[in-house]
Amino acid sequence: MQHYSGFGLLKHALSYHENWQRVWRNPTPKKKYDVIIVGGGGHGLATAYYLAKEHGITNVAVIEKGYLGGGNTARNTTIVRSNYLWDEAAHLYEHAMKLWEGLSQDLNYNVMFSQRGVLNLGHTLQDMRDIQRRVNANRLNGIDGEVLDTKGVQEIVPMMDCSANTRYPVLGASWQPRAGVARHDAVAWGFARAADSYGVDLIQQTEVVDMIIEDGAIVGVKTNRHGDIKADRVGCVVAGNSGVLANMAGFELPLESHPLQALVSEPIKPILDTVVMSNHVHGYVSQSDKGDLVIGAGIDGYNGYGQRGSYPTIEHTVAAIIELFPIFSRVRMNRQWGGIVDTCPDACPIISATPVENLFFNCGWGTGGFKATPGSGNVFAATLAKGEAHPLAKPFSMFRFYDGSLIDEHGAAGVAH
Repeated sequence: MQHYSGFGLLKHALSYHENWQRVWRNPTPKKKYDVIIVGGGGHGLATAYYLAKEHGITNVAVIEKGYLGGGNTARNTTIVRSNYLWDEAAHLYEHAMKLWEGLSQDLNYNVMFSQRGVLNLGHTLQDMRDIQRRVNANRLNGIDGEVLDTKGVQEIVPMMDCSANTRYPVLGASWQPRAGVARHDAVAWGFARAADSYGVDLIQQTEVVDMIIEDGAIVGVKTNRHGDIKADRVGCVVAGNSGVLANMAGFELPLESHPLQALVSEPIKPILDTVVMSNHVHGYVSQSDKGDLVIGAGIDGYNGYGQRGSYPTIEHTVAAIIELFPIFSRVRMNRQWGGIVDTCPDACPIISATPVENLFFNCGWGTGGFKATPGSGNVFAATLAKGEAHPLAKPFSMFRFYDGSLIDEHGAAGVAH
């Protein structure tokens, strides 16, 4: 790490980045790698990092069609939690949570993980029954969780309208104190820098346009800028575009891609020090360190790859947030965007081998992608390194949709499902 005097800091500040030290290399691709990761978002970069760190596999390329972390990693609302219902999902997300808790130290990069807690609100008697069930299941799996009544919710978020005369009265909530938020860009940058330090090649502005398959096995990929790049194994981690890459390889995945919208307000003084989610009214909100209110919506009802979304969805979400927080009614919206989420029929991901030998996919995370980042990368790296599913990944094989062993997480997965 470089250290600068006051004069050095001034010189570098006035150089308009020209003399700044590169955080990672911009290498020319090799002709062949042990592993190619397609997709340079958080999951792909985490996979490359853990391949190098835990399995000693450093002859790795991450191929990204845009810039690192520029897809869903840059377009989410940064919530981290592990309070899923079924054992298989709960174990996977709790594995990620434990990695989150030491991630800044592990990467030597501040990912700004803030364990400010997450509230999942209940508005009906059935909501509260589901919350009781999920919290009990969490605690059996060693995951922190509490069931709060209306008074308990009001004590944590005093300015939320918890009166009985609202359209959707707050009857209570689940509360996971260890949950929270992290800085999405920092997560991508931290994993990228750490992977690069092990010798991983990060190849940006390069699109995979086809798969090279011989005798039923993948042997490389075709790219638009660097031609053919060979590999012994290929892992695809491209979120909403997973179906496109699967079609290149000659098979289909049980995925739907939808725009998922979010927005931020103008900065205001600190007022909300936790995360509030409501599946019932399709909205959730937290406050960033800059003061913006970060608000998430549900998915648009149509399939697509657009990153803008539609006005009615935003209008519905803003109305829902204002019902919960009338105090926000005069705060102005600053900007709005969309990400492309790939959703599975059972609201759980796919971490799996495929019908093509040595080709693996990590996809279908829906709204669960960011919170799973370190766990997903860690488990997928082990799967790629050994050529067989990590124990936590086994339940998430794509072939579960053939034998019917689904893991229905619609209740816990969030507003997108």
